Amino acid sequence: MTNTGAGAPIANSWTRRYRPRRPVPGTPTRTSMPQNHPVVARFLARGQPSPDEVAYFLDAHQFPLTAPGVAVFAFKGDVQGVELVRWIHGGADHQAFSRIPGTDLWLLRLEVEDEGRFEYKLAIRDDGHEHLVTDPYNPLRAQDPFGENSECRTWGYERPDWSKPRGAPAGRIEEVVVESPTFGETRTERVYLPAGYDADRPYPLVVIHDGDDFVAYADLDVVLDNLIDQGDIRPLVAALVQTRDRIDEYARGRRHARYLVHELLPVLTARYALSPRAEDRVLLGASLGAVASLSTAWRFPGRFGGLLLKSGSFILDEKRLPGRHPVFHRIARLVAAFRRAPRRPVERAFVSSGALEGLDSENRALATLLEERGVAVRFNRAWDGHHWRNWRDQLRDGLRWVLNPGSARSEE
Repeated sequence: MTNTGAGAPIANSWTRRYRPRRPVPGTPTRTSMPQNHPVVARFLARGQPSPDEVAYFLDAHQFPLTAPGVAVFAFKGDVQGVELVRWIHGGADHQAFSRIPGTDLWLLRLEVEDEGRFEYKLAIRDDGHEHLVTDPYNPLRAQDPFGENSECRTWGYERPDWSKPRGAPAGRIEEVVVESPTFGETRTERVYLPAGYDADRPYPLVVIHDGDDFVAYADLDVVLDNLIDQGDIRPLVAALVQTRDRIDEYARGRRHARYLVHELLPVLTARYALSPRAEDRVLLGASLGAVASLSTAWRFPGRFGGLLLKSGSFILDEKRLPGRHPVFHRIARLVAAFRRAPRRPVERAFVSSGALEGLDSENRALATLLEERGVAVRFNRAWDGHHWRNWRDQLRDGLRWVLNPGSARSEE
């Protein structure tokens, strides 16, 4: 997916509070020798390490080494330079490693927030060339549609237990064919059905933009199986919507909304036992999928009861438009039209973002705007980037908020 990237208080706005650390005066905040991590401090205190000592040091520890507020990365090689590259805050962030004198060991100390994560690659410079690689000393990997990245988990972060395979009764995914006069084509969408699906009972429906990607990169089917099995959410049917041209279709919005409401929904309603109540129909999307979700709910008020908007590629401040991809100009016009419309698109909305994203503040502002429209809003923010695992980690809170209002309120 494209890497895109305050207002009035939002109800229940923080599940993990984000408090920027204040740097200690005189302490470097970027590249520095990582001597304040206890393991590294002990290693370097003995003087220049021998090649055998370097090899043992690397073999004996899993990198990055983490402690409260810090992560230490390592690389070994006779190269010209090493940098850690993250795509955060709307651009590429480069952090240079320092070479330990007299060795081929490179170390980087990075200040981080606890209970967070981010994805990265290493840029290796050698023989006048630079190439990006995953971190050979970090076994953790994260996939996305563009390939594989290394994953840094900071102090205290744990993958949610409910996102791991653990033997819950498994739902099934099947295909449905949708004739689309809107797009002049036949589309094949996939649908998740919960374990024990019963055609004689009505189910909530969640329409998930980039649903196949959510399954592939955010463990969606495993998450739904677990959350349903443990009673966190009601059994539901999920339409896994996928498009070949998401930038054009999702950002323009009008034709996509017609497709969902006038073409996909009738097929699903005819084939599956779905609740007829608007409050039991939810739109979910991340990045441009969040834009498509809001656009559809706004264009067809009263058809959906809830929104899950994850790291939306929204532009509310038009001063941020110069130099951006034309897609953001279309989105800015959509948001401007939404601002002029007094109607409330849904009853409940869950808006989430990552503190390392370029449009984090825009998502916070959108949550405020929805609340001003009378929507019950919950805003979540994690110390993470524009990543599928960020969106995975916030699925439970989001689904509980929009599907189980009573249960969500009991946690306030």
